[in-house]
Amino acid sequence: MIPRRGVLGGAVLAALGIATGGDAAEPPLATATGGQPPPERAAELIADALVQLRKELQTERQFTELEAIREVQKQFLRANAKFPDFIEVGTDLWFAVHDWHVRWQQPLTLGRDGLGRYTILLNATTVIMRTDSAGNYLGQAYDNK
Repeated sequence: MIPRRGVLGGAVLAALGIATGGDAAEPPLATATGGQPPPERAAELIADALVQLRKELQTERQFTELEAIREVQKQFLRANAKFPDFIEVGTDLWFAVHDWHVRWQQPLTLGRDGLGRYTILLNATTVIMRTDSAGNYLGQAYDNK
């Protein structure tokens, strides 16, 4: 049977190796006598790893890949009291919206507009891919009228 402290300690130390990048150029943390890192340094590493983990968990549900498009939607919403019907974006932003749908298992509503451009529905707004623009292009929001 594996002791609980051994399992938890091993997981924390493994996470520390991942969190610090496991750079071989860093000097070893072990002391010359015991082969273990000094307790103060080990506590700092654990605290840093926990802070980094907390940040990752917080940003996971902030949908940062949609942030630029949502800002345009919010501006339009404040000005017109409704979501825009269309937003034209470059390929990078369009695929970010597509990947967001896949990652969060949201239904994909894909299509093509009258000019043959690819579209995807996001929060009642049709996001149109502009292949002739830069990948991070973000156009103005507009209505069907």
